[in-house]
Amino acid sequence: MSRIKNIGPKSESWLNDIGIFTVDDVEVIGVVEVYRRLKLSRPNISLVMLYALQGAVMDMHWQEIPDDVREDLIAKAKAALEEDVT
Repeated sequence: MSRIKNIGPKSESWLNDIGIFTVDDVEVIGVVEVYRRLKLSRPNISLVMLYALQGAVMDMHWQEIPDDVREDLIAKAKAALEEDVT
């Protein structure tokens, strides 16, 4: 896998398990969808992974993601995960 910014070896392995190998994969599938797939396979994944994926797409450290982007991500991820429950 080509290294994805903000993603360590363990997270990289988890991403590989769901068919994600590059930041281009994340962009094509979408940050929220990648997070949803990870959350389904590993329920204990935290929101930090969501931020890390977005940071990779934006080419910035996940802690630098603007608050409005974070809030939007949380809302979209929550909606996506609720669809899986219903």
